[in-house]
Amino acid sequence: METCAPGATGPWWPTFALMNLQERGTLIIGPTEEVYEGMIVGENARAEEMDVNPTKEKKLNNIRSATAEDFERLTPAMNFSLEHALEFISEDECVEVTPKAVRLRKVLLDQATRGRLRSRARDAAVREQTPKG
Repeated sequence: METCAPGATGPWWPTFALMNLQERGTLIIGPTEEVYEGMIVGENARAEEMDVNPTKEKKLNNIRSATAEDFERLTPAMNFSLEHALEFISEDECVEVTPKAVRLRKVLLDQATRGRLRSRARDAAVREQTPKG
């Protein structure tokens, strides 16, 4: 899963950021939706989750480029019904239902807290596998 990184909140996604994220996997929400830290914004091919910044903007300068005027095409975002969203989530995720939207998010929104818990679980698993003696 791809989740929003800290500081990645905003009312909309720039097309520049969407194009870069689209190369990594499938987008779950579109360019006009609000995002916040811990919100699931896409699905990647890797088993591990990836924290991304979907509000990243292109650096502007006053020099014209040959690729600056390219028309960018985005693939349509996946739309979830409540039933499909409940089937899609994993153990550390939840479905947020509002009158206007069905969103997927992490139970713990803070990236640092999720990282600490993940490393503690990994350390505990290693300790269980090592022979005592």
